[in-house]
Amino acid sequence: MPLNEREQRILQEIERQFYQEDPKLAETVAKTTLRSVGRRRRRLAFVVFAVGLVVMLLTFTTSPWIAVAGFIVMLAAAGWITVDIRRKGGDGVPARLEAWLGRTRQKWHRDG
Repeated sequence: MPLNEREQRILQEIERQFYQEDPKLAETVAKTTLRSVGRRRRRLAFVVFAVGLVVMLLTFTTSPWIAVAGFIVMLAAAGWITVDIRRKGGDGVPARLEAWLGRTRQKWHRDG
């Protein structure tokens, strides 16, 4: 439903005040897209996964409890990545990875 003329003027006034009061934030908001937010979130998940892996590998002989915590961090990051990929509906997944996932699902269902 489109805005009426009065609502449009109010929205333009709010936008103008926003740009005047904090131009840096306004520029950041204008440049931010859903794709860039998702990309940033995926990068963070991969970094968290790598940190969990490093913690697990460095501590599994000296402190098994810390290694278990690193493994749990890895699992959480992998889940985060999986949920993000599924939420996108495969749009962000390269075709080769999508084909591999499909073959793996078929093998899983045949064997199970």
